[in-house]
Amino acid sequence: MSTTALNDLSRFPIVQAPMAGGASCPELVGAVCEAGALGFLAGGYKTAGGLYQEIKQVRRLTARPFGVNLFMPQDGRPADPAAVEVYRHQLAGEATWYETPLGEADDSRDDAYDAKLAILREDPVRVVSFTFGCPEPEVLASFARIGTFTIVTVTSAEEALAAERAGADAVCVQGVEAGGHQGSYRNDPAHDDTPGTGLLALVTQVRERVALPIVATGGIMRGAQIAAVLAAGADAAQLGTAFLGCPESGAHPLHKGALTDPLFTRTALTRAFSGRPARGLVNRFVREHGPYAPAAYPEVHHLTAPIRKAAATAGDAQGMALWAGQGHRLARALPAGELVDVLAAELDTALSEIAHRSAS
Repeated sequence: MSTTALNDLSRFPIVQAPMAGGASCPELVGAVCEAGALGFLAGGYKTAGGLYQEIKQVRRLTARPFGVNLFMPQDGRPADPAAVEVYRHQLAGEATWYETPLGEADDSRDDAYDAKLAILREDPVRVVSFTFGCPEPEVLASFARIGTFTIVTVTSAEEALAAERAGADAVCVQGVEAGGHQGSYRNDPAHDDTPGTGLLALVTQVRERVALPIVATGGIMRGAQIAAVLAAGADAAQLGTAFLGCPESGAHPLHKGALTDPLFTRTALTRAFSGRPARGLVNRFVREHGPYAPAAYPEVHHLTAPIRKAAATAGDAQGMALWAGQGHRLARALPAGELVDVLAAELDTALSEIAHRSAS
């Protein structure tokens, strides 16, 4: 697949990020696609049947191409049960406060991956992307045979090379600015104190190492930023937080409001809610539990799920996972189609200004 194939998927080089947990609902995906961008359903945390029902809903809303994102199964041994149990004890006060039992540290680590692959092979969508690792070459080849374009999320040039060698059609290059989970191949706590790489530097590094089309993601909120990543070597830009506040988004109203609430002044990478590094607004839960959360995914995700749900029900944003990128204060609560139009206009203006400066 070529860069042209990637850009043929939508009118604008704009991708709506797959945001697991409900934000990337069929209504958002359909509206984004109808406006000329590429919408994505998030397959993570859903059953295979639930994902299939959402695919059918999107098809009722749009005939345009859209994508589905899958979480890769977690390799290696399960997390240290003792570390998970220590964290369970630490969270006992949260369970008491919200009057809910803690979840069970589910030992399922594959997120129904094989069943979801089977659905997407039997009834293909135009694009499938992968997060938390790179599929086996046979998996990518099976999608190539049915005409499905594949994208692998990467956080380093080395991961991008691995995706290229495995047969991916493109890579989604994720800078450290990105909201939600870092899509790295490994969940290694030894790297927690190592600053991640910013998006523009990372796109340049990947562009010089691989020939695949690049979708750039991380902190992008304006059309001028899309122009910047295109100038750095990307072929499209993926935005998550920018679409989070749209009325079609399935995010909780408290989550949407928190993006521009002056109470939340910064984001941080934390393992507090899931056991994997993820960027969110710093609230009480992150401050109190982030430093002690083990590298235990998806065990911690299952453990904290009832607390997050109870906090949302109680209207308490301080106990919720408020995933957001570093540009969250630039969020605009526009309908998704209108937001795509605005971003496309801003991109056009920025590219015209660049061309004008280059000619003068």
